[in-house]
Amino acid sequence: MTPERKARIERVLQRRQPDLTVVLENVFDPHNISAVMRSCDAVGIQEIYVLTTRIPRHEKWGTRSSSSAAKWLTVHQYDNLEECVSAIREKYDAVLTTHLSTDAVSLYQLDLTRSTALVFGNEHAGVSDELRDIADGNFVIPQVGMIQSLNISVACAVSLYEAFRQK
Repeated sequence: MTPERKARIERVLQRRQPDLTVVLENVFDPHNISAVMRSCDAVGIQEIYVLTTRIPRHEKWGTRSSSSAAKWLTVHQYDNLEECVSAIREKYDAVLTTHLSTDAVSLYQLDLTRSTALVFGNEHAGVSDELRDIADGNFVIPQVGMIQSLNISVACAVSLYEAFRQK
């Protein structure tokens, strides 16, 4: 390894955000997971949780080039909701889900300077009722268009950059 590469890796590690993580619940498309991983790496998240309670466990995250961020992240895979949430609660103070509901608050009203796990559900049904029930709150990304929906990787990137901005 060249001294320049080693120095770059050390700089990146110094800027990691150990108090922010992403949880992906039953996300079907491995390319969406890869896109989320790239966003996580971009804002300095080290750990990501992949929960697969209703779909088979993912063996890979997409094509080789699109999944390159995975080698820089710590990926925790769970197939049991309680075990996953228990592990998250050991490290993070708040567990917040993305869910369009009457009790959801705007992403821009959240205090993302505290230790937080942001949960994103699958492409079809969103976050499960079971996970929403044990979360500390729900949030939405304000939108003004007719379609109140974003691709999971886009929603995650918007949320992560708001957390990055707040820090």
